[in-house]
Amino acid sequence: MEQQSAFHLSVRSDNVGVIVINVPSEKMNTLKAAFIQQIRAVISQARQNPALAGLVFISGKPDSFIAGADISMIDQCRSADEARKLAEQGQRVMSEIAALPVPVVAAIHGVCLGGGLELALACDRRVCTLDDKTRLGLPEVQLGLLPGSGGTQRLPRLIGASQALNLILTGKTLRAKQALRLGLVDEAVPHSILLEAAVKLALKGKGPRRPLPLRERLLNGAAGRAILFRLAARQSEAKTHGNYPATRRILEAVRTGLEQGMRAGLEAEALAFGELTMTSQSASLRQLFFASTALKKEYDAEPVTLRSIGVLGGGLMGGGIAAVTATKAELPVRIKDISVEGINHAMKYSWDLLSKKIKRRQIIAAGRQRQMALITGSTNYRGFSQRDVIIEAVFEDLGLKQQMVAEVEQHCAPQTVFASNTSSLPIAQIAARAQRPENIIGLHYFSPVDKMPLVEVIPHQTTSARTVATTVALAKRQGKTAIVVADRPGFYVNRILAPYINEAMRCVLEGEPIDAVDKALIKFGFPVGPVQLLDEVGIDVGTKILPILEQEYGMRFAAPEAFAAVLNDNRKGRKNGRGFYRYDSSKKRPDKTIYSLLHIQPQHRLDGALIAQRCVMMMLNEAARCLEEGIVRSPRDGDIGAVFGIGFPPFLGGPYRYMDSLGAANMVNTLASLMHQYGDRFAPCEALRQRAKRAENFYNSSPEMNNHNDSVV
Repeated sequence: MEQQSAFHLSVRSDNVGVIVINVPSEKMNTLKAAFIQQIRAVISQARQNPALAGLVFISGKPDSFIAGADISMIDQCRSADEARKLAEQGQRVMSEIAALPVPVVAAIHGVCLGGGLELALACDRRVCTLDDKTRLGLPEVQLGLLPGSGGTQRLPRLIGASQALNLILTGKTLRAKQALRLGLVDEAVPHSILLEAAVKLALKGKGPRRPLPLRERLLNGAAGRAILFRLAARQSEAKTHGNYPATRRILEAVRTGLEQGMRAGLEAEALAFGELTMTSQSASLRQLFFASTALKKEYDAEPVTLRSIGVLGGGLMGGGIAAVTATKAELPVRIKDISVEGINHAMKYSWDLLSKKIKRRQIIAAGRQRQMALITGSTNYRGFSQRDVIIEAVFEDLGLKQQMVAEVEQHCAPQTVFASNTSSLPIAQIAARAQRPENIIGLHYFSPVDKMPLVEVIPHQTTSARTVATTVALAKRQGKTAIVVADRPGFYVNRILAPYINEAMRCVLEGEPIDAVDKALIKFGFPVGPVQLLDEVGIDVGTKILPILEQEYGMRFAAPEAFAAVLNDNRKGRKNGRGFYRYDSSKKRPDKTIYSLLHIQPQHRLDGALIAQRCVMMMLNEAARCLEEGIVRSPRDGDIGAVFGIGFPPFLGGPYRYMDSLGAANMVNTLASLMHQYGDRFAPCEALRQRAKRAENFYNSSPEMNNHNDSVV
């Protein structure tokens, strides 16, 4: 049976050909190797029209131009040579588009990423819609790759090497007006006139390109280019610590093209694409992408209607939760607090976030007003009777949370879901006195709420399936990735985080400088070190969780005794400006008075790799226990939780993929060695010992839920 083409050509009365891109049976357009012949066929068809005045590429999908190339196609490559040839095929078809004798215009609405932007770059002109859904970018670096269909060559020539490197090395996306300012698109117009604007551009003829800004022209010279690439390499190394080889290959490919010409640049790009595809870093990042994509599709079967939300508590967490509910979920949200000041404080959180968007020109003042209108507040339960979900974000006090349950059951509808944002208290205890315990669930956000992508959803024994589905649906609307975890103290993320931070504290108490400990873990691949993370989370919050974990799981969770002196000195971290670091200047540096407080003389004695090993091994050992006890449902959920929740190095794929790469036997031997040197807290857990005996990995012994549909780059 002949495959239905994703590319359809029609010629208008003004002799402009319109190529509509519409991949059959797919929600979004993605590029596949099979489409190369289809693109060539439609281009050949267009060439046969002697009166053809121009061509326009436009999407037949409502919300996407082209979301990228199909990652599963890349994942199926079994050698660097196979991946290189895949890139070369893409390069050739883009070059054929660029070589067309008539003007070619890309009419972009919705996401235009990766291979989609590379197709647009091969066109003579680009016009995009001003719609908020429109995003342009080359995110391949986030999968450990580089653009493989000419993106490293065409983008620097269009907007200048400096701006192009900034986009390609970070993988960040641009809105329409940002793309227009950079010269990435020629026009940005309302969606209703997109096609007509593109046709008008095509009828203008090819014409000269807009000249590069003076700064970019200066950097085009040999001396300027040398400075640019030296600075870019230094900044890239400072951010990646050598953990992401794609950044170095991006710099090489762009520089080769600028110094030796397009052909040499394309060859360097394809070679690098092939070799990067085979790296462990890219494999881990791709699997993480597949896992998060599959996770987002779960719980879709049960229809859930969300109309309005309530938040109890106007503190930092309550304000953050209200903000993502209004600005991302675009749902009306009402905040209840015991004081008007608390409500105002929570509303200011959203106001400040939206004001930053105005400064960045992401929204206008009217947009801020529209979103702020979704947030209201009250010191009583007026306006709460028909809220679909009430999210409780009050202090970590069991009696107070049980009181909140009772009040919500009194003032809200019988079907209202009560979601507790607790970081440590068992949900079953919060629901113990509830009249409708099936409506009670945990919904654990991470701070700051507007930035952290993960939430833990925690059903207790009698939580209904409807309550779980409703809570997951709300988290998705808020832009969160949700993992469902068991109702045990610490849940998953805090449980694996606690021994990691505890071990870092022990290193400090042994005399290691605070910044040396943090630098060791940053070099390993974490975005921030464990000591700084404790300051950010709140030293008081961390110490409230530890006794609960120690009582449940034993002495391996006990905080070092000397640590009490830190709390007794009223050090809570960044929130009160007193922690392990100083917050009285813009430069972050350790507070040296803490050394005398702890009666230690700081001296860097331990190798950074050993510090990282000690901290990470404690985390991995606990992660193995969590899976064995059913705290997480699968290695996939555990990896997503660690990467999105605490910044476990994405290029390692998460704790379980990393343990698989090390091997269970190696894990057991390493932990045993650390145990003999530092104590019983490092004793390898039984789950790891059994896997070592059976030579068993986490992933090949557990049902995988990798779904490669909708996988694009």
